Amino acid sequence: MLTDRASASDISFESYYIRDCFLPYDRSNITNARALRKNMTPAENRIWYKILRNKTFHGLRFERQKQIGCYIVDFYCAKQKLAIEIDGDSHYSETASEYDKKRTERLKSLGVTVVRYTNKEIMENLDGVFIDLETTLGLKE
Repeated sequence: MLTDRASASDISFESYYIRDCFLPYDRSNITNARALRKNMTPAENRIWYKILRNKTFHGLRFERQKQIGCYIVDFYCAKQKLAIEIDGDSHYSETASEYDKKRTERLKSLGVTVVRYTNKEIMENLDGVFIDLETTLGLKE
């Protein structure tokens, strides 16, 4: 069980049942996640409405602004244990880069694969993002 491997900092997390495993989450993030769902960036809107919404991507169900641990990932597919992060300009500073690295490592420790795309990739090359997701998930024939 994944919660057996949780670090001491995760003790206060509640567990959320997703398929056959538990992923921890911090209930104090619920309000923030809801606000983020209501105020998606243009890039998040584009990938959501063009690729991920209503199981249009190979029948997979994605959730927006999903809480995992003390983090909120932009998009999450429980079946594939895949988190998709859309990085805007704020992610390019050294501090933000270190935070993203730590965050990715923590999510990986929970068995979640993290894929990152830039706003520019989403806005200018959505077909390429689609193909990359298919390749990452082994869905490309």
